[in-house]
Amino acid sequence: MTPSPPTLLVLDADPPPRLGRLTGRARIVHTDAGHLAERLPEADALLVWDFTSHAVREAWPGDGRRPRWVHTASAGVDHLMCPELAASDTVVTNARGIFDQPIAEYVAALVLAVAKDLPRTLGYQRERTWRHRESRRVAGTRACVVGSGPIGRAIARTLKALGVTTALVGRLPRTGIHGPDDLDRLVSRADWVIAAAPLTERTYRMFDARRFGMMQPSAFFVNVGRGQLVDEDALAEALTRRWIAGAALDVFATEPLPADSPLWELPELIVSPHMSGDTVGWRDELGLQFVELYERWAAGRSLVNVVDKKRGYVPGH
Repeated sequence: MTPSPPTLLVLDADPPPRLGRLTGRARIVHTDAGHLAERLPEADALLVWDFTSHAVREAWPGDGRRPRWVHTASAGVDHLMCPELAASDTVVTNARGIFDQPIAEYVAALVLAVAKDLPRTLGYQRERTWRHRESRRVAGTRACVVGSGPIGRAIARTLKALGVTTALVGRLPRTGIHGPDDLDRLVSRADWVIAAAPLTERTYRMFDARRFGMMQPSAFFVNVGRGQLVDEDALAEALTRRWIAGAALDVFATEPLPADSPLWELPELIVSPHMSGDTVGWRDELGLQFVELYERWAAGRSLVNVVDKKRGYVPGH
């Protein structure tokens, strides 16, 4: 008798993933967050397509069998990790490699836009105001990129191509990468401070009042990592008191950012809706990446992008 194909449970988001290549090779079951807990025991593998949901973290501790493999269509895994999943034999993989260069380009665009004062230029154009100013050179400035994974490394490469002297900070010091002990010194000298680290116990609110207070008054801060890397109240104070020149946030502690959040109106703050890695066709890339991983898994081959569940990211950064 031909064995039944594995059951693939998909935590859906709109639009759903394109999984036609798996027809006949997987029994695909779609679910929403409300029914995830009751369907987990029947699944051999779980695709977390809705990577903004915390449903996995909430449903996993329940009774019954659990999938042998969980894949999230995101770089971060903080939205799904819980002690029970971390302690299990389940393999967790992520979408490492999809967002690296798009996010790097987005950061470079912010650096150029701020240095060349483009937001004010567009504002003056809307007002029909002719106001000549001088802008800053980007080449020769200094950046500190916090997070030495693929995204951080892509940001560093892209900024270096613009002539920016870039220091990369990771969990451990090694060739070409500074350790945490160098962070304060590098932050205090940087023109551009970019947060691209994963969210862990060590990185939670690592950018607080003390760190913003040690930055140069001319420094510009960018967060493309996770919202919880930043103490948003401390950033608001730093901008209001002009301890730093400005900031750009693409991620927030609460998403979507509520309409009544004071962050919308902070001076010199650029707000974007968690879009720095989302370029045309990104969902198709995520779907193709998963299908290729599924084929490896179904064939009994070792998976790539395997997350260290204790650390919260793929090791080897």
